[in-house]
Amino acid sequence: MNPRVPLLALGLATAVDLTSLAAGFDPGHLVAKPLLMPLLAVWAALNGAPRLLVAALLCGWGGDVLLLSDADPAFLAGMACFAAGHVCYLALFVRAGRSRACAVLLAPCYATALIATVALLRPDLPPDLRLPVAAYSTLLMAMAYTATTRLGPVTGAGGALFLLSDTLIATGVADWPQPPRPEVWIMLTYIAAQFLLVRGTLAERRAPVTAYREVRSTTP
Repeated sequence: MNPRVPLLALGLATAVDLTSLAAGFDPGHLVAKPLLMPLLAVWAALNGAPRLLVAALLCGWGGDVLLLSDADPAFLAGMACFAAGHVCYLALFVRAGRSRACAVLLAPCYATALIATVALLRPDLPPDLRLPVAAYSTLLMAMAYTATTRLGPVTGAGGALFLLSDTLIATGVADWPQPPRPEVWIMLTYIAAQFLLVRGTLAERRAPVTAYREVRSTTP
């Protein structure tokens, strides 16, 4: 299959999903949202994605489907799916990347952001969600940190957008003030986050191969 086919389908599904959310057309969202991560996973696989990357996207798909329900058990199960995806990303980034000079400088920033976010949200969250949200936030922050410090700016941007998307969800659960149509911003930042995480990972995997070929071509 031509890799452009799932990529174009992903673009179409994204447009349908965001437009449906903006217009308040729930059926469009219910149809388009479950297609997003499978299409991205197919595109990634056709471009030589490692299994952990595909697994992370499929975990995201499970979370997407579960969060279509408003029931509390579905919310917790969806959070667990996304947490499993972050574990996959963490394992992948540690294996595929290399430690960068910014790692030491950024560690206190991410740690401070994690502590502040959990502390501020905790009083306004339902009691049964406080511990799961804290645990999930730790995994999410670790994923975003390693995305930046092991692979670079593209995956780092993806990690940051994932943080923003999930923070919007958490503040909504905590009944904090939200921007107009928060569901549009949640999905927009989430889709962009997953795409950038995939794009950055694939670029990092191709870089050593390209460098090796360049060295070989200049060797007498």
